[in-house]
Amino acid sequence: MDVCPLIFEPIFKPKVWGRDNLARLLGKKLPSDERFGESWECADLENGQSVVARGPAKGKTLHELVEAWGKDLLGRAELADGRFPLLIKYLDAAEDLSVQVHPDPETAKRLGGQVRVKHEAWHIIQAEQDACIYRGLTPGTSVDSLRQAMNDRPEAILDHLQKVPVKAGQTYFLPSGTLHALGAGVVVAEIQTPSDITYRLYDWGRVRPESDAGLHIEQGLACVRADIDFSQFEKRSHVSSVFTTVTRLVTCPSFIIEKIRFMSEFEQEIPYAEPVCWIILEGRGEVRYGKGGVESFERGDVVVLPAALKEGRIQAHTDCAWLEVTIPTESDLADHPRADRAYLQAREGTAGHPVSINIQKNPPETA
Repeated sequence: MDVCPLIFEPIFKPKVWGRDNLARLLGKKLPSDERFGESWECADLENGQSVVARGPAKGKTLHELVEAWGKDLLGRAELADGRFPLLIKYLDAAEDLSVQVHPDPETAKRLGGQVRVKHEAWHIIQAEQDACIYRGLTPGTSVDSLRQAMNDRPEAILDHLQKVPVKAGQTYFLPSGTLHALGAGVVVAEIQTPSDITYRLYDWGRVRPESDAGLHIEQGLACVRADIDFSQFEKRSHVSSVFTTVTRLVTCPSFIIEKIRFMSEFEQEIPYAEPVCWIILEGRGEVRYGKGGVESFERGDVVVLPAALKEGRIQAHTDCAWLEVTIPTESDLADHPRADRAYLQAREGTAGHPVSINIQKNPPETA
């Protein structure tokens, strides 16, 4: 089978803090009236395996395609402990999520097995008035002082967390070791490395089902870092052409996130030689490939484009916007070096229109 665009069946995860925004905002068909807090859209884990929803690869799991397609899927990107190197979800928080941390490299190496490093980013899709996230320790707080405060009063952890007001369109990076929590009234797209290990340090006094894990204070404190400079991962750049704008949101060793805006009815070659994940935020369109292949997409879909996709083109039926997630790697597509987005310049003449490049060091957060 030649490689083809991939859209997977959502894997819905019931959560005590969830509600129905996955259906209302993103068009997901929830399987019951339970409170669903997560929809896994691209997953290659032991406890979550994406299955292709439609197209030539329908019914195949992502891991089966990793093994069958190899570099045709991955290009020069490397697997993460034998797994597809990205995990993409939607999260719907009706209530505050637990204060938590994910394994740092040292902890993951020491424990081994399914304990893997977990870096992640949140793109805010919806935020109610006064909504917030919690990210990182307050200045001057050490892990030892945090431990002492929690020994005296567990909820004191909130006094040592940075509370960040959020609004739709913003993006935040959370490297492993970041103490954090998603606040109530926030819906996000979550981009992360393939790990599902979470250490909870505080859970707002919530009573969880017996099947759910409790707190992991000692494991969590062993992972917490107090010296994280988030700004180095969130440096913005902005490139615009006649039909497309590209805004860099997050750059880290594990993934790059950019927001793409694409004009209605415009058709363009897809110039990649690496795997690409599109998280569709607005609009609808289709990917055309090979000899007559077509895969449609709309808001809420996550589309994986294999590295060796043949003759790929995008056709926008309406104005579109999506998050484009790539894995940092040297591209072997000589005409389109993605590192500096110079491939936009190659569009000149493609549709009979010149291209204008405009670099802005600090574009608005909602771009």
